[in-house]
Amino acid sequence: MQRHIITAFTPNRVVSRTAMQIITISWLVLGVLTWMWWPSKLIPKPLEVLVAFGTLWNKHGLLREVWASFNTNLEALAWTMVISLGLAYLTVLPAVRPVVGWISKLRFLGLVGLTYVFTLYLQGGHQFKVWLLVFGMTVFFVTSMADEVASIPKEKFDHARTLRMGEWRVVWEVVVLGKMDAAIDVLRQNAAIGWMMLSMVEGLVRSEGGIGTLLLSQNKQLRLSEVFAIQLTILGVGVLQDYGIGILKKVLCPHSSINLERR
Repeated sequence: MQRHIITAFTPNRVVSRTAMQIITISWLVLGVLTWMWWPSKLIPKPLEVLVAFGTLWNKHGLLREVWASFNTNLEALAWTMVISLGLAYLTVLPAVRPVVGWISKLRFLGLVGLTYVFTLYLQGGHQFKVWLLVFGMTVFFVTSMADEVASIPKEKFDHARTLRMGEWRVVWEVVVLGKMDAAIDVLRQNAAIGWMMLSMVEGLVRSEGGIGTLLLSQNKQLRLSEVFAIQLTILGVGVLQDYGIGILKKVLCPHSSINLERR
């Protein structure tokens, strides 16, 4: 046991799956105990949050609101993938690179100042929510994925050309297929960004409900136990979404973890 503990606190060591599970559970228990014994009376205790879960589930339709938010996020994520991957892959064309560079600079804009523009050109609250999320994710997705494409070594392109591939076939094999694992990683990061933004977006458009609308309603009435329960729900769904994308990467790109030091 002592050897395993020393290994866990030694840089660049690999521990067994069982040891990693024990470490994870230990940190989780420590976090819950810290929460239970936290001295502030303003922070609701775990038992109070559990009671709030029941109230939200039975009286406020927590599951329905989460499902509505999840569907909105998936729709926005699908549009983000199509737009961002298309633009990133087209950076193989010199004529497109300045456009992608300008789009990547838009990530410094705040969403608050853009709501008027989106309201002016979009019809309906649903479109407003979806495309505000799409904008918020696309500017980051394009930036990360364009960097991944630019980082491909020249040798990989030359190797594909020696196999007598045309230039568009080279793009397909080297850029699209060759960077699929990186694309899924970028998708994973931006899916988290979108899920985090969703509460704010649903606060702007409350007509369709959603977890963000429910959160703002409870927060306005200072029901802190319910607020904590909703925040934990958002965290839990986000973690499950992240885990699902991780499984997708293992299925589609099993080669991506072969040479990793911690595997």
